Amino acid sequence: MPDEQYQPPYVISEQVTNLVAEIAELVSSIVVTEAMNTNPELRRENRIKTIHSSLAIENNSLSLSQVTAIIEGKKVLGPLKEIREVENAYTTYNQLLSFDPYSIDDLLQAHRLLMEDLVKEAGRFRSGGVGVFAGEDLVHMAPPPHMVPDLTENLISWAKTATVHPLIKSCVFHYEFEFIHPFADGNGRMGRMWQTLLLYQWKRIFAWLPVESLIKERQTAYYESIRSSTKANNAVYFIEFLLQAIKDTLQEAVSTAQVSTQVTVQVRLLLDKLGNETLSAKELMARVGLKQRQNFYQRYLLPALELNMIEMTIPDKPNSSQQRYRKIRK
Repeated sequence: MPDEQYQPPYVISEQVTNLVAEIAELVSSIVVTEAMNTNPELRRENRIKTIHSSLAIENNSLSLSQVTAIIEGKKVLGPLKEIREVENAYTTYNQLLSFDPYSIDDLLQAHRLLMEDLVKEAGRFRSGGVGVFAGEDLVHMAPPPHMVPDLTENLISWAKTATVHPLIKSCVFHYEFEFIHPFADGNGRMGRMWQTLLLYQWKRIFAWLPVESLIKERQTAYYESIRSSTKANNAVYFIEFLLQAIKDTLQEAVSTAQVSTQVTVQVRLLLDKLGNETLSAKELMARVGLKQRQNFYQRYLLPALELNMIEMTIPDKPNSSQQRYRKIRK
């Protein structure tokens, strides 16, 4: 049974407080522009970066272009195990937002999807001892396997009820998850993925931010923050590292959003009214409440086509009386 008094060891330093405030401000600026939330190409690109970086941290040697090709269903020459890692990660990330971050069953299900055909204990807590390694260097020896179920349940219970800021909560969860190392393999991938899910509960933008890309670039500092936190029995070093990575990723996203083609209110309305249906221009005009055809074409239909958000059912005959429009599936 979970310990109701369980409290992960961490302090909120001045640096943590400042980073939380700065990140919150950055998130607000991105939500205002909405470029990340409404641009499917940008979301897809960042999802692929996330998968590539998270796997590269775990020594997957496939390049970003190879990972992209695998996700697009193309054949790639490479180690079968590494190709399977990409396929599993893509499947898991596609379902990630449907998982409950406070459910042990969902945690195990996500691990099963992520590690299927890669480890014997996919979807089950480990039965043996494991450690956190940076190359050949042992960073941390995890608790014995008989403690794993209760420790994990304690952590999930704490995350569900803790009133600390979601940014701090997600970082603490990530650190404690790596400390417990509940699975035989895939702990790093799962920890980073579950932090993303926790942050998504706070702000939807985090579903598409490739924070793993910066972690990959700063792997030495990543493992050093784990080592320092473990030595001090205080997660603050890990929290500071991750918050800085999140802040830097957000700053890059803000820059990207500022130069990206903005999706207008009119285009968002058209997409909302179109839904998953296939409709004619006349039907779409009625749904958005317009009677002037020229206004509809110039401000709604053509921009949506140019942004590659909708497509024609008869593209070689754009003026056909049978022409219909539907969203492009990404």
